[in-house]
Amino acid sequence: MSNGQIQEASVALQTNFRPPQLAVIVPSYNERGNIELLYEKVALALGDTPWEMIVVDDNSPDGTADVVNELSRVYANIRCVRRFGRRGLASACIEGMAVTAAPYVAVIDADHQHDETILPLMLTEALNGADLVVGSRFAKGGSAGDGLSATRLSGSNLANRLAGMIAGQAVSDPMSGFFLMRREAALEAAPKLASDGFKILIDLIVTSARMGKPLKIAEVPYTFRPRHAGESKMNPLIVIQYLGLWVSKMTGGALPPSFLLFGLVGGTGVVVHLATLWFFTTVLIQGEVVSQTTEFLVSQIAATLIAMAWNFVLNNNLTYADRKLKGRRLITGFLSFCAICALGGIANISVANAIYQWDHQTFVAGLSGAIMSSVFNYAVTRAFTWK
Repeated sequence: MSNGQIQEASVALQTNFRPPQLAVIVPSYNERGNIELLYEKVALALGDTPWEMIVVDDNSPDGTADVVNELSRVYANIRCVRRFGRRGLASACIEGMAVTAAPYVAVIDADHQHDETILPLMLTEALNGADLVVGSRFAKGGSAGDGLSATRLSGSNLANRLAGMIAGQAVSDPMSGFFLMRREAALEAAPKLASDGFKILIDLIVTSARMGKPLKIAEVPYTFRPRHAGESKMNPLIVIQYLGLWVSKMTGGALPPSFLLFGLVGGTGVVVHLATLWFFTTVLIQGEVVSQTTEFLVSQIAATLIAMAWNFVLNNNLTYADRKLKGRRLITGFLSFCAICALGGIANISVANAIYQWDHQTFVAGLSGAIMSSVFNYAVTRAFTWK
């Protein structure tokens, strides 16, 4: 093809091309039955506004990505970012925002609970100067509708109150998963956001404020709707992840959100250790012709190994669900986890002994050693076991 032909083809493409003003980011996992209808609804709502839809799919086993790819063969303004070995709503939103050139980005759930018809109003607020526009269930004129059960509504209200403690700004629905903002503002905060968080909105608000660039916020009310298809992603793990994010922001980011989950798993491991120790010493070995020292030593070894296995399994499925080890890596990961925890035990004893020699306070020395080993185990296993 000659240079003249290339230029003619380029001009033809430019004639019909309208760069998107808005990118609608849709994080997804097992949302096959929702994507096509959501695209149609958003297209109807936005009308002549140049826009694109970016579905960030966490390798859904139900074939969500395949549906998006088929749609992209029909519509030029929808595409899929398919992620492997990574999970999480916050990181999905960040990656979706990073791959668009649109000056404004909106985040909306795939399940149709958010009211896409208010997107034009949200965009208008942003064009009028707002950095962030929140689709709010609790602003005047908004409602939780039939989208939340009484239990989930109570939980949402509590979460909103907790979020209000760290937001630093008046926001009626800081837990909303439906918002629109300037892409530049989102990407400026992105490097400091918690990638393993579940609620990205409150993180954006708090992080931007602590960077010295508080967001100008507007709200548009809407009525929350029941899910169209599929199952809700809300579960106890999500609640714990949110509490981890809350603690992280309350401490100014000193504690990563996943550290809380790691610590909770460690706490259950202590219970498992003590229960196993009791079982071995009082049920299995009791009455055997062995010395008390041998009895305790065997029981302690068994309790330690079982507690380590317990902690590893829970951390693999909960704390690091987004980088879960499988197959051969499950075995090598467990071995490295045990080795690192053994080193953590040595660090525990060393620190505790040094502090005890200094002031002879048993509790302070023991607590310091425990904290030291917890931080050591968390940092090193994150870097090597679940890297």
